[in-house]
Amino acid sequence: MTSATPSLQDGDPIKGLTTPPPPPVAMVEGVADLGNTKLWYWDTGGPGTAVVLLHPGSGSGEFYPYQQPAFAKAGYRVISYSRRGQYKSERGTDADTYFAADDLLNLMRYLNVEKFHVVGNALGGYIGLDVAISHPERVLSLVLACSMMGISEPEYTRTLQSLRPKAFSDLPVELKELGPSYRAANPSGVAEWKKLHERAGTGSPVRLRNKITWPALANLKAPTLLVTGDADLWIPPYMLRQVGEKIPNSKVVVVPNSGHAVQWEQPEIFNNTVLDFIRTKSPG
Repeated sequence: MTSATPSLQDGDPIKGLTTPPPPPVAMVEGVADLGNTKLWYWDTGGPGTAVVLLHPGSGSGEFYPYQQPAFAKAGYRVISYSRRGQYKSERGTDADTYFAADDLLNLMRYLNVEKFHVVGNALGGYIGLDVAISHPERVLSLVLACSMMGISEPEYTRTLQSLRPKAFSDLPVELKELGPSYRAANPSGVAEWKKLHERAGTGSPVRLRNKITWPALANLKAPTLLVTGDADLWIPPYMLRQVGEKIPNSKVVVVPNSGHAVQWEQPEIFNNTVLDFIRTKSPG
C-alpha cells in the first residue's frame, strides 16, 4: 500500500471548490429491463474501455456531472445508473432478497460490457468491492471513494460508529455529506447537490454477497485506489489508511478541502487522480 496527498499540479484545492459543471457529452439514457427490476441508466457509448460510476446512498446516477464529460473525453465509455428505488429506477419484484452486485452485472450484460473499471462512491463502493471479490475477472480496476466498504470487522465497525454519535443522524444531510470548505465556498453548488439528493429518493437496502473481512481484502485481485476527503466525517483519512494496509497493490489518496462527496466537491483533483490510476490498468 502506498499513500499520497495530491499536489497543486493535480488541481488547485481552493479554486476547485467553486468549479461549475462542464457541459455534458452526448449520451444515451434508458431504462434497462433486467427481468426482476428496471434500472435507469446513461451511457456515453463508444469503443473505449467502460468505466462504471456507482453512486452514493445519498444520490443517484445524476451525481456525476463533473465526471461524465471528463472521463468520456479521456477516451472511456462512461456508464452510470440509479440503484433500485432511486431516481427513475424501480424497486423490482424481489426488493427484499436481491443482491446489488447482481443488478450491476445484469446491467453490464444488458449493455454488452464484459470487463470494466469500477468507480464506487460511498455506498456504491460496497457494490463495486462485492463484485471485485466475486468476479475478479470482470474488474479491471477498483476505485473506492469515501466508502466504508461494508467491512464487518468488529473493531473497525466500532470505531466508525463511535465517530458518529446519535446526534449525528439528526444533522442536515448536507452537513453530514459535504465538507465545511465546500459549503462556505459554494452555496449554489450545495443547493444543486441538495436538489439532486432530494429527487434521488430512498433506495432498497443494499445486500452483499460477500462478507467483507480483512482476509477478503487481503485476497483482492483488482488494483485498488482508495480516496477520501480530509474532512470526511464517515471515513476519515486515518481509518482509510488502515484499510489500505490490508489491501495488496492499493494506493491511498487524501483530497484536501473535501468532505464525503469528493467527486462533487473537488472534481478536478478527483478526476485527475482516478484517470491517472485507471489509465495504467486499461487493456492494451
